[in-house]
Amino acid sequence: MPRLDPQNGCTAPALSRRRFLGGLAAFAGASLLEPGRALASIGGREERVLTFHHTHTGERLSLPYWGDGTYLPASLSRVDEFLRDFRTGDRHPIDPALLDQLHSLRLATGSRAPFQVISGYRSPQTNDALRGHGGGQARHSLHMQGRAIDVRLADVRTSVLRDAALELGRGGVGFYPSQDFVHVDTGPVRRW
Repeated sequence: MPRLDPQNGCTAPALSRRRFLGGLAAFAGASLLEPGRALASIGGREERVLTFHHTHTGERLSLPYWGDGTYLPASLSRVDEFLRDFRTGDRHPIDPALLDQLHSLRLATGSRAPFQVISGYRSPQTNDALRGHGGGQARHSLHMQGRAIDVRLADVRTSVLRDAALELGRGGVGFYPSQDFVHVDTGPVRRW
């Protein structure tokens, strides 16, 4: 079923499970044969780039967060600011391994769309308030540690994004089809 691309207003075919698995196999094969091809190469510099659109603030961010074998401190700081608790303005360092998961998900799905962020860092106060309203948030949510994010991609079905995250096997994966997002975190491998 086609989905509307919010960047250009055009419809794009949603990625099917079959296309996703075929792409994942091709990506894995290419990565084994030519590991450098899994990264963007700009002027001879290997980079990992992420693009975000925050659904609550309307803010956008696109930047390399890793280059030539190391995380980029200035970029990580910008990500911390972007993924702040938008309700309180509180910031917290975001786990770079979470960014690596998102980068791997973008490559595995072949998405060209920004990650639509529903929730990044949540302060303990925000988490408690949401829990108090029956939102189902975990008492010790990894969002409060900068180790979790709730996202969707405009050009990939949410069920396919979930499957890709599960295939990575790098942390928790929650699937929320009625709200159309996937939770990924850097905690123990589990699913719900």
